[in-house]
Amino acid sequence: MSGYSLESKKPDRALDLTRIRPYGDTMNDGKVQLSFTLPVPNGPEAVEAARILMGKMGFKESQIVFSREISESFTFFVAYGVSIHEIDYSSIKVPKLSLEKMSMEEIDRFIDERIRRKVVVVGASTGTDAHTVGIDAIMNMKGFAGHYGLERYRNFTTYNMGSQVPNEELVARAIEVGADAILVSQTVTAKNVHLKNMADLVELLEAENLRKKIILIAGGARITHELAKELGYDAGFGPGSFAEDVASFIVQKLETMIGNL
Repeated sequence: MSGYSLESKKPDRALDLTRIRPYGDTMNDGKVQLSFTLPVPNGPEAVEAARILMGKMGFKESQIVFSREISESFTFFVAYGVSIHEIDYSSIKVPKLSLEKMSMEEIDRFIDERIRRKVVVVGASTGTDAHTVGIDAIMNMKGFAGHYGLERYRNFTTYNMGSQVPNEELVARAIEVGADAILVSQTVTAKNVHLKNMADLVELLEAENLRKKIILIAGGARITHELAKELGYDAGFGPGSFAEDVASFIVQKLETMIGNL
């Protein structure tokens, strides 16, 4: 049976940031669309199972508007529902990077005037991660979406080691070239494999007495600044970050470190 209700409702249309709900087409209506897969063959029973699951997840007026068997005994669903929950948006505090974002030209000029030497950066996708899209977007000359990578910067010397690089090799290369910063890209996050890999790198640097001497940055689709800081990194960059974001942080952090010597 459908969970849709014909009961007349007059949702509160006033915006209250202490009690926000999902927006469908009317303020505070709580309507959401979501998708998921169940390990069952498509059919009426599968649709009903998906609707029941929606109810158990706390949604009212659940509707399964699409279902398709995507492989043997696996069915994909698109569902609509109304969330009964609300959150206090005004109370949310998320750790954020505090830095002045600069353009490529401004960053090179900053290095000329305040650091007075080239900045050395080593980067890689580490562990078993075979993806290079993220690290290439930040380091390769062509960059991504019109944002040039660090190779294009006049005052950066960069070493992109590619993918599936063991942490030990990354640290050894950083020592060899006298790196100011290490960039770590983590795309594969299944079973949180990235967390152990990231933590292991911090331990290696600490064992070499290098952690406080090298700027350590992580990036990836599921990387946040808060997560990176918790794991012992200086900064974390997630989706929507470009080379100038990373470079701005590196040069400002490096200036502080040099000033504290």
